Amino acid sequence: QAGFVIVAPLEHGYVYLADAFSPFAVRAMHVLRGDKTGVVAQVLAHSLDTVKGISRDVSPDTQALCNQFWPGLLSVTLKPSSVLNWDLGDDKELDWFNVRVPKSKFIRALLKASGPLAVASASNAGEEPMLKIDRTQVKDWNVAVVFDNGALKSGPRSTIIEADAGGVRVVREGAISVAEMEKVAPRISMA
Repeated sequence: QAGFVIVAPLEHGYVYLADAFSPFAVRAMHVLRGDKTGVVAQVLAHSLDTVKGISRDVSPDTQALCNQFWPGLLSVTLKPSSVLNWDLGDDKELDWFNVRVPKSKFIRALLKASGPLAVASASNAGEEPMLKIDRTQVKDWNVAVVFDNGALKSGPRSTIIEADAGGVRVVREGAISVAEMEKVAPRISMA
């Protein structure tokens, strides 16, 4: 919450984390990655209750999917709460954000203490996930702290869904299959 960027391990790669409510920290994270203007950061949250507090129009199907697959590799695109005033890299132009609750107990404890965090791969934009801290890329003077958990295992990408008043749609099938989600939310469709 002090506006710093940190590096930490997620399920299948090291990431930058910054206070989602600090446009300066989010922008610093994008600069570290070499992102172009307009790239929007994903958000990590501690729990579904937190997500419901920062979003609107969370349908029963969306809640059921989150209850089933969180914590885990389900990323959900939602509309932000109308009282939020944050800039995840879009200059506050977009009326959506992508969020997930990660499996890592360490990261969830961090999220419980800090609140929602903006997240982006510690790799340069367009590169594969960083599975081991690369000191030529992640320099200690660029970030407040580096949590090094050694070499991480590669794995599947998250499944991305978008949810609004019109329903729930699969944007990208990843770690969680459409068939698995249909068991929980039979009306789910492909985007």
